[in-house]
Amino acid sequence: MRIRNSIFVFGALLLLFCSCDEKRVFDEYKSFDGAWNKDSIASFDFEQQDTTSVYNMFVNIRSNNDYPYSNIFLIVEMQQPDTDFTIVDTLEYQMANPDGTLMGEGFTDVKESKLWYREQVKFPTQGAYKVNIQQAVREAGKVPGVQELEGITEIGFRIETTE
Repeated sequence: MRIRNSIFVFGALLLLFCSCDEKRVFDEYKSFDGAWNKDSIASFDFEQQDTTSVYNMFVNIRSNNDYPYSNIFLIVEMQQPDTDFTIVDTLEYQMANPDGTLMGEGFTDVKESKLWYREQVKFPTQGAYKVNIQQAVREAGKVPGVQELEGITEIGFRIETTE
């Protein structure tokens, strides 16, 4: 009887922790094999039918201690359905504390950074959207970009409801 109650409590707790992500509308990751090449574009396709609700969008980055910089530059493009209209943003995010330790959530050397992309957004039209994310890191004083960006293991794109 005691074991059965323990299993029930464990199962209930597991269900509770797994169902806590009620705001998620879209959440997907692309993996890199040790480094993110400057020519590699992470693409995310999603359908959006709701044009009345308000959403927040995030770029999620999983990095490890091999990441050599204190910040990261990204080029993010969002293509709207059935048009040639594309929103292009060049974004900079802080990735490390002044002492060099990586920012983000995580207990091991892998940290996940949830970075704001756009907030309080209403999608203008229904249909298939596409988001492309490309790294654009450059070393100080150098024009060409970093060819292989070490320490980035995954890049993700997330959409959440604001309600």
